[in-house]
Formats: sequence, C-alpha cells, structure tokens
Amino acid sequence: MARNAVQRTFRWFVWWMAALGVMSFEIRGQERLNRTGLLVLANHPTLIDVVFLISLLPNADCIVKSTLARNPFTRGPVRAANYICNDSGAGMVEDCIHSLRQGSNLIIFPEGTRTGVDGKITLQRGAANVAVRGGRDITPVRIHCAPRTLTKGLAWWQVPSARAHFVIDVCDDIDIQSFLDEGPGDALAARRLTHFLTNYFSGSDLNHGLA
Repeated sequence: MARNAVQRTFRWFVWWMAALGVMSFEIRGQERLNRTGLLVLANHPTLIDVVFLISLLPNADCIVKSTLARNPFTRGPVRAANYICNDSGAGMVEDCIHSLRQGSNLIIFPEGTRTGVDGKITLQRGAANVAVRGGRDITPVRIHCAPRTLTKGLAWWQVPSARAHFVIDVCDDIDIQSFLDEGPGDALAARRLTHFLTNYFSGSDLNHGLA
C-alpha cells in the first residue's frame, strides 16, 4: 500500500510539472515495464530520475540513502515502503536479490550518484553483482535530459534557459547468461558485466544534446 501511494504521488508530481510547463517528457518502451521481478538499471543524469521510474513501476523497490530512513520528514514513507538502505554493506546485495525474489521491481542506479556535468559515467560493481548472483536479466533504462538540469555540479536553482525535456527510454532486456558462461566465477562475470554496462550507458546518443 505504501509503495502504491508513493507511485501515485510521484505520477501526480510528474504530471503537474509537465502541465505547468516546467518540463516536458516522453516515455518509450513503457510496455516492457508491465512485468514483475524486474531488475531495472538506469543512468542517473538528474535529481528526479527516481521519481520518473517509480511513477512508471508498480511495486517498485529502490536503494535509498540511510539518512532518509532517519530523517523525520522522510523516514515514515521510506520505512513503510520497505526500501533498501545503502548502509547494509555486503548484505545489501542479498537484500536486493531477496527483493527481486519477492516479486518487487528493483530500481538501481549503478553509478551510485548523479552523473557529473562532464557527462562521464563511472559505474560501481554492486548492480552487476545483483544481476550475476541473483541470476537476473537486466531491464536497462536510458534517461536523456536536455538541456541539463538538476544534475551533479549544478545548483537546483540554476534553471536552464529552455524548458528541460526528458526522454525515458526502456530498452530491450540484457541477457546476462553470456557473461556467466565465460567463467570462471561470479566476481569476474560481474566485472565483465560492469564494463559492458559502462559502455552501454556511455553511448554517444545518450549524451547527445546535453553538452
């Protein structure tokens, strides 16, 4: 119930921001999200990427900063929705795998933070470990925003000269079996998958128009 309430609230927020002319957006491949137990990995150009994704995904789980679970204004929704906190160390990967096995749609930003103003994407290995150890294919989402706004290195009040336009592109699943077949071991498979995902999310078309 809590996750459903958060989804509806975020959907309302996105709709109103578009209706007021603050931003515009388009969703591509949304039908690929009409499943359960999805491992959704996305690049992270802006502060409101998670708002878009949760608004699109039923029963969405995500990794949140532990400070949000302690903040008096956010701890209620975070705890009620049973989101995964990022302070659980090595156990966080197991928490993510458990969430997927329970049928949640798990959202992870492999960068761990927003992309900087230089557009360079550097991924942490945690998301790949979840995919490899959990045996889950990846549903990748490539998020475009032009002109840049709400990104790392830019203050929230630095409003672009033109209205920001978001494109949320839900792409075909990435089959992880080939990474597992190369062997030997999960650690090397996760490393290879992380390298692949870094190139995947760093594609030139992804950053087109964001400079």
